[in-house]
Amino acid sequence: MCGEENLTYVLGVDIGGTKVAAAVIDEQGQIIAKSEVPSDATDKEKMFVQVITSIENALIAAKLSIAEVGSIGVGVAGKVDYKNGIAVYQNNLPWESFPLAERLKNYFSIENVVIDNDVTMAAFAEWREAGVTDEETFVYLTVSTGISCATIHKGSYIRGGGFSGELGLFPVMKSSGGLERLEQISSGPAIQKTANETPEVFFSNYLKGGNTQEELLKEVVAALAHGIYAIICLIDPHKIVIGGGVFNHQPYLLELVKEALKIHLIPAQMDALDRLQLSQLKGNSGVVGAGFVGKSNRLLFEI
Repeated sequence: MCGEENLTYVLGVDIGGTKVAAAVIDEQGQIIAKSEVPSDATDKEKMFVQVITSIENALIAAKLSIAEVGSIGVGVAGKVDYKNGIAVYQNNLPWESFPLAERLKNYFSIENVVIDNDVTMAAFAEWREAGVTDEETFVYLTVSTGISCATIHKGSYIRGGGFSGELGLFPVMKSSGGLERLEQISSGPAIQKTANETPEVFFSNYLKGGNTQEELLKEVVAALAHGIYAIICLIDPHKIVIGGGVFNHQPYLLELVKEALKIHLIPAQMDALDRLQLSQLKGNSGVVGAGFVGKSNRLLFEI
């Protein structure tokens, strides 16, 4: 086996309730090969097999052996004990206190395996791409199946007591009155439930001028602006990058959110609009971030 100092490839894995993505990544962060397989949430061992399958498919596509890979980084939705490599709880996977890092180490006979929350992993990749300095505060916000964010302050994660970044739980005002959690208004499943059509169909009909879709989207955007304003008021980050499937596929939403955000901003805060931008890595931020976290063990640095 090569000495690890000579290894130039890493593996990044992004595990979700719908699919498992694995990618072989080079030193520059370029994806050499990528594999996606469906998740199997019916059983914890069947789910683990899908993770293994995705990794092995990526290695085959890259024409590499595991011995030529220096580390594996894995992003998992939900609560993760990153210090001990345990997937603690996910609402869409069959793992509870599952020793994922240990299982991967044993299966592949590789020592350097790191796991963390999937949004935290993606945030690391976007932080590298955004060009912020180690003295600045950075937030990555994902709007997809759920809504969550991760903060990197002066080069280190802010984790808090364990639920830091769960913006989807934040209550916002509905247009009809009353409070609702942001995730229950603006996430992909929430849009589908309210509109009674898939997000793809909903946004397609919106672009065609659908009045019903336009009214619903106003509420979705207003709720997101409310949540983002909370971030600005609390930590005033130097940059907020927004990703996740909802924004990756509908980039025009950023300008709509900025317009809605103006309602909340006081004049001295207006420059925050220029600090909002879209994800540069799109759907690859999870695997790229996981790969680089695995290589650098960056997650060990926190405040």
